Amino acid sequence: MHLWIVIALLLLGIVLIVKGGDLFVDAASWMAEVSGIPKLIVGATVVSLATTLPEQLVSIMAAVQGKTDMAVGNAVGSVTANVGLILAVSVLCMPAVIRRRDYAVKSALMLGAAALLLFCGGAGQLEWGIAGILLAVFAAFLVENVSSARRSMAAEGAQAVRPPADRRTIAANLLKFALGTVGIVWGADLLVNNGSELARFIGISERVIGVTIVAVGTSLPELITTITAIVKKQSSLSVGNILGANIIDLTLILPLSSLVSGQPLPITAGFARFDLPVCLLVGSIALVPALAAGRFRRWQGVLLLAVYGVYVALTCTVMGG
Repeated sequence: MHLWIVIALLLLGIVLIVKGGDLFVDAASWMAEVSGIPKLIVGATVVSLATTLPEQLVSIMAAVQGKTDMAVGNAVGSVTANVGLILAVSVLCMPAVIRRRDYAVKSALMLGAAALLLFCGGAGQLEWGIAGILLAVFAAFLVENVSSARRSMAAEGAQAVRPPADRRTIAANLLKFALGTVGIVWGADLLVNNGSELARFIGISERVIGVTIVAVGTSLPELITTITAIVKKQSSLSVGNILGANIIDLTLILPLSSLVSGQPLPITAGFARFDLPVCLLVGSIALVPALAAGRFRRWQGVLLLAVYGVYVALTCTVMGG
């Protein structure tokens, strides 16, 4: 493939993701308003499942092809990018006050899953038993979201003011949601494939591609969704999407990758000693102070970006071999 074609496809991917993210957030916000379900819940379930489709597809396909480093690197690297880059941008732009009860369980599930994977790194593989526990954590995440939605809707009661939902409006927003999903997934696919092509052309190793270019590429839907949510001042949707995406990456994608590969998923020393600890570190920097103070602060965004920058630099140099 000619270089100019690769560049053109990269640009097309950017256009699709930007426009898709705009349509997607509009539709998700409308869904939250018309249903009475909090934007945090919509962001952590519907939006997250759709925006993690690139991670799911890339990791599962890599596992089927026996590229386990790519499967693990994509999932873990995406979580690190989501927190160290995307959540950092969100916190810098909107250091919002939070309600602890909305974030406590999701934060505990995410950090617990990261800690469990760090333990697996010491064992050198993701055993099927641990995969089952991670899937149980994912189920608990879904149950907690449904319970939160019911509590919120019960508290809101009949006095809730919701926008009209005639057939034409419903159809328009469902179309927005579908087109937005297609745009961000297709755009991310174009960016990952052609970005990887450029990376291989200049001689970057597969491990580095997995935890940097592929991980960031498959996290672009979350990035664009977050940026669009910031512009539209929908901070709950932004943070909820990132938390939900991270839980899905750790508790659904990796266990599924292990299952489709037909064997326990190997976790190499590089992941165990570097990538997984950094993943847990950035998660702790983002969530522990926020839960303690009841708000995100800009210094967290600055620190997260600094840690992520050092992580990428070391991955591409010292740890890149």
